[in-house]
Amino acid sequence: MDFNQKISRKSFIKAGSFALMTPFLSKLEFDVKASSKIGLQLYTLRDAISKDLEGTLKKVSEIGYKEVETFGYGDGKFFGKTPKEFKSLLAKYGLNPVSGHYGAGVENKGQKGTLSNDWERAVNDAAELGQKYVVCAYLTGGERKSIEDYKKYVDLFNKAGETAKKAGLQFAYHNHDFEFKKLDGELPYDYIAGKTDPKLVKLELDLFWIVKAGLDPVELFKQYPGRFPLWHVKDMEKGGDHSFAEVGTGSIDFKKIFEARKIAGMTNFFVEQDVSKNPVFEAITTSYKNIVSMKV
Repeated sequence: MDFNQKISRKSFIKAGSFALMTPFLSKLEFDVKASSKIGLQLYTLRDAISKDLEGTLKKVSEIGYKEVETFGYGDGKFFGKTPKEFKSLLAKYGLNPVSGHYGAGVENKGQKGTLSNDWERAVNDAAELGQKYVVCAYLTGGERKSIEDYKKYVDLFNKAGETAKKAGLQFAYHNHDFEFKKLDGELPYDYIAGKTDPKLVKLELDLFWIVKAGLDPVELFKQYPGRFPLWHVKDMEKGGDHSFAEVGTGSIDFKKIFEARKIAGMTNFFVEQDVSKNPVFEAITTSYKNIVSMKV
């Protein structure tokens, strides 16, 4: 065998070995990609956080979560810590605080750190923490009595978005199911999504609540393409009262939804389970493992 034959044979063997490895490598790369940005809405662990913040974050990291979404900000503090202190604690466990939930503050006007009270400070603290998104989490019953209330939110959300933009952040709104129930003959979500400035107001779609409302998430993506950079990935029990379930154990077709991620404009998603019938850390572990196995 001459030198060229040796090189050819060596190249052939190397190429053959790579070909055999390719399916494995593809799966590995896909799994790593899938698991590198799986987030968790910390509200799921609200009871554990109230008892042991650092211990809870440590467990979240050990499960494999890389990103978190905060809740409960107030008067300059995240879970009783300054933005600098909390950022350091998250960094210790390799957790990226991509997004945070905030109140509208229309009913509880005395609460600081809401869209209606001390919002600029809240946004600046979010930026210092390292968040990219600031999200209106919920409208209380007193804040959504009529369609006229929602008409006012068009202006409030646009202004909140302008403030966020000045700080280099993006404002968004997180839905439940009540936005899809008619008030005075109109759908509230038509104002939230349809009347606000698409550049200033993005949408965080909660997959459980949109299905609970009887709608198809993919159809909503098509109606408002590119408006949904954030998702709450949460499942629904197949039977019983159709309550919350660990991701991958319920009835929601996540494969179909994730296939439409480009239409939605999704960049980040967070596991959330408002209520769990199993121990909560067991529940979020199941959800994490199932998402990785889905290869989304």
